[in-house]
Amino acid sequence: MRHSLRTTSVSLSLAALACGLLAGLPPSVADPGAGTADVRTEARPDPRGASAVPRLRVRTVVRGLEHAWDVQQAPGGRLVVSERDRARLSVVRKGKRRTLADLSRRVWVSGETGLMSIAVDPARRTLWACHGASPRRSNEVRVTRWKVDRRWRSLSRPRVVLGGLPATSGRHGGCRLLLDRGSAALYVGTGDAAVGANPRDLDSLGGKVLRVHRRTGAAMPGNPFADAGSARRFVWTYGHRNVQGLAQRADGSVWSVEHGSFRDDEVNRLVAGGDYGWNPVPGYDESVPMTDQSLPGEQQEAAWSSGSPTLATSGAAWVSGPQWGRLDGTLAVAALKASEVLFLRFDANGELRSVTRPRRLARLGRLRSVTSARDGDLLLTTDNGGRDRVLRVSPR
Repeated sequence: MRHSLRTTSVSLSLAALACGLLAGLPPSVADPGAGTADVRTEARPDPRGASAVPRLRVRTVVRGLEHAWDVQQAPGGRLVVSERDRARLSVVRKGKRRTLADLSRRVWVSGETGLMSIAVDPARRTLWACHGASPRRSNEVRVTRWKVDRRWRSLSRPRVVLGGLPATSGRHGGCRLLLDRGSAALYVGTGDAAVGANPRDLDSLGGKVLRVHRRTGAAMPGNPFADAGSARRFVWTYGHRNVQGLAQRADGSVWSVEHGSFRDDEVNRLVAGGDYGWNPVPGYDESVPMTDQSLPGEQQEAAWSSGSPTLATSGAAWVSGPQWGRLDGTLAVAALKASEVLFLRFDANGELRSVTRPRRLARLGRLRSVTSARDGDLLLTTDNGGRDRVLRVSPR
């Protein structure tokens, strides 16, 4: 086992903490001034102590959304928000929302698939979106790029950057985008479309993290199979179930978050060419492990795993800034089913050190995405299906 402190079961860990079975690991860390324990910390306690845990302020940025999937920052204090089923992109500024684009004629919506993740390059006024599509009456998931006008009021010059991501009923559609800070690469995290053979089939784009040129859609040099003449040239990692989050650490490493089956949501540190072990065959056998070490070759163990039951982890962002105190440098992970945010601390080697779960963020409903704003605040989207919001979380 690569991670000696790997969390194999959140429920088991909590039960052990409650029973005092983990020597020296307190069941909670009090939020200063809160009066009651507002932060629960599992695994190794931080040596700086509870006094370094900030209180959190949560403000509503905009209301009236439906299945708000992603939020990204644009110039001038603007935020761009995607809604899955409405297939609508909105710009939010000073608490007011206006429609940037109605993409309902372009986007195929079914089940978990619709208008999903977005990525924004403010300097070049460029926007990417991952969404369902129905070319030639067959369904797929694809990534499209647009140019944005100077006032962020309209889109133009659409171009399909990457198509052919598999889709069936809309189940396990993925799909998370991440612009690499150090190159022209665009990372695309995909779902397996609930087809058991997809994750380990290198010529299927399902159940993968892909790496493509953000403008041309070509396979990036340095991809493990970049010279292949088939779809595998886009593959960065494989053996995933349903990638919902991607985040890049300050050291340049890229981490994924994915939904488990009935157990083991995962956070993974991505290694080029890595196999992450999901292989639910024959058929779609969800009784197999999320990381099946009985498969041929080497499988990459998860950096963190929920155990049973799952939390339905989704988007993620690295927390940055001294104002965050003990949470600085953690990975904030949103959870849908558990309706909370987990702050995971990993050391330089990717070993899990602690999990902090602020109760202040556990009363907000299903949480889909976490984005780090330029001032260090966190932006959250709720995905309750109606009356959804974009929230701004600040340390006090």
